[in-house]
Amino acid sequence: MANTSYEHIPDRGATAGVLAYLGTACAVLLLMMLVGLLMRLEQAQIIDLGANWFYELMTLHGAGMVGIAGIAGAAVMWHFLRQYVDLSPGIFMANLALFLVGVSMIIGSIVFGHFHAAWTFLYPMPSKAMGMWSQEAAAMFMGGLLVIGVGFLLMHLDIARAIIARYGNFARALGWPQLFGHDDGNAPPPTVVASTMVTIVNIVGLVVGASILTMMLVNLYLPEFTIDAMLAKGMIYFFGHVFINATIYMAVIAVYEILPRYTQRPWKANRVFLASWSASTLMVMFIFPHHLLMDFAFPQWMLIMGHIIGYLNTVPILVVTGYGALMIVYRSGIRWDMASRLLFLSLFGWAAGAMPAFIDGTITVNYVMHNTLWVPGHFHTYLLLGMVAMVFGFIYYLGKPAQHATESWLDRAAFWGFTSGALGFSLSFLYAGKESVARRYAVHLPEWLPYDRVGSLFAALVVASSLLFVLRFFSRLGAAGRDYARAPLAQGAMA
Repeated sequence: MANTSYEHIPDRGATAGVLAYLGTACAVLLLMMLVGLLMRLEQAQIIDLGANWFYELMTLHGAGMVGIAGIAGAAVMWHFLRQYVDLSPGIFMANLALFLVGVSMIIGSIVFGHFHAAWTFLYPMPSKAMGMWSQEAAAMFMGGLLVIGVGFLLMHLDIARAIIARYGNFARALGWPQLFGHDDGNAPPPTVVASTMVTIVNIVGLVVGASILTMMLVNLYLPEFTIDAMLAKGMIYFFGHVFINATIYMAVIAVYEILPRYTQRPWKANRVFLASWSASTLMVMFIFPHHLLMDFAFPQWMLIMGHIIGYLNTVPILVVTGYGALMIVYRSGIRWDMASRLLFLSLFGWAAGAMPAFIDGTITVNYVMHNTLWVPGHFHTYLLLGMVAMVFGFIYYLGKPAQHATESWLDRAAFWGFTSGALGFSLSFLYAGKESVARRYAVHLPEWLPYDRVGSLFAALVVASSLLFVLRFFSRLGAAGRDYARAPLAQGAMA
């Protein structure tokens, strides 16, 4: 049965595990933000790290942000999904342990081995270093990604086991009997539907990613084992695109669970909701060619498919979720606090971040814009104002000491600092992209520097505001754990 109690209390769960995930996510997120700030300062010629260090930081920032977004999203999903199905805390913690091992390997490969082939590690670049990094550094980087992928795969397999044990199969967990048959009002709750979609796509994506990483590790030591470069690129982008999209599909569960608690209105899994999630289950696995529109050697039908699905995929979940949130909040008498503000902001960020992608997914535009800062503008809007805002809203919800507790002026200042900083930072990328400023360049032309310097100021504001969010979370960490231990399980959460 769906969770029908919306009393604003912490939900009982595996306290140590969820808080360990969030603590790790917050610490690494701040580190990756600082790395991103250093990159912008280097491009703005405010500091002088040198080109090699820039590309090493770019590799660390890309891989680190994708991984930590996955960890943060998994914490949100696991926390709420455990109210409906029987998950394994041991496997949940094993994923975190493997993540930390993998991160250590990746940091070692970059800091000590100077690997800097970007998070995309496109074949055959890792094995063709031309003296820039060693074979061992490349193996350490790809091995670290493989270890992280194994951890996430184990977690998703456990989630699949628990969902099938509770609902019988994925079709029922996606609400297909209610979608295609008689809607008896007993559709699975939104958290289960979203978790099922994420589990399906991420298992496929992680297996594809592990396959290409394994092949490239073999090629690293046995060069005669060759790989088709275009196949390798397709597999890498399929894995990467599925995984980073899944992070926001996991994090949005916080919106589905927390906003109803504030408004005392249930988020119903009606036919439109079920149809949108089922459609996106398929589309998110076929959309990745919109990143390859400049690769003319790819089959034309794949590029056209990526173009069309790139348009269609902006509609189902995003529009349904955004409209649903507006309807839940409208005339509800909601009492706005940091958690509800951040969660509502995240829906704007998700929608706003999708629009530049929609534009860039047009083939004629893509030829001109894709290798510019327009693309970082898209995904920084999507992730900073969307996914990261969801996670910050979640940690404020967990750490709130009482239902009617008020935030300090510092919290509110941090909220507006984060909002304006993230928006200004993303817009500086987008405007620079419109002006044809190239992406992935350590050295910028003099006429590009004003955009870099404005972007650096906004980036510093984002880092400072995020630091305040994280410090507030850590200051409440102990109290949150004690509240978890005392709080009853939400009524009707388990059948």
